[in-house]
Amino acid sequence: MSAASTPVSPAQLSEATLQRFAREVAKYPADQAQSAVMACLSIVQQEQGHVSLEAEKAIAEYLGMAPMAVHEVTTFYNMYNQRPVGRFKLNVCTNLPCQLRDGSKALAHLEQKLGIRMGETTADGLFTLQQSECLGACADSPVMLVNDRHMCSFMSNQKLDQLIDGLKASEAQS
Repeated sequence: MSAASTPVSPAQLSEATLQRFAREVAKYPADQAQSAVMACLSIVQQEQGHVSLEAEKAIAEYLGMAPMAVHEVTTFYNMYNQRPVGRFKLNVCTNLPCQLRDGSKALAHLEQKLGIRMGETTADGLFTLQQSECLGACADSPVMLVNDRHMCSFMSNQKLDQLIDGLKASEAQS
């Protein structure tokens, strides 16, 4: 789905998506369906790769929320992609404790290695490079999160190079 996609309403979401939404909503009291907003955002992102404004509106309609309330959640957390991202999203912690332990240097090294700046995606669509606030592993810095799921600690330039080369190799084998 492209960024210029047509509007998505709950009626346009797949039956599988609506079933997943229903399972999440069922976890809460009937009058608190809005509590499932983060789970619904995650479901859309898993299926579409990012959360478009149209998808936010569909979630808002499904949960009986104001679209702005859903948008506020999407924009507050950096785990939600608001635009298409590369196959591998790399979030490097640049909060102060990590900066003091070479987090900014790790980010600069990745920018140089990938030939992109923070916030950009490589031309081949493989990597998107982002900075993130605290990942909760200050003692292991520099740290990064790959695809919002895999934490990498003590990321020296050598380990960063190995990670990038390994991700490229895994993609070439797919």
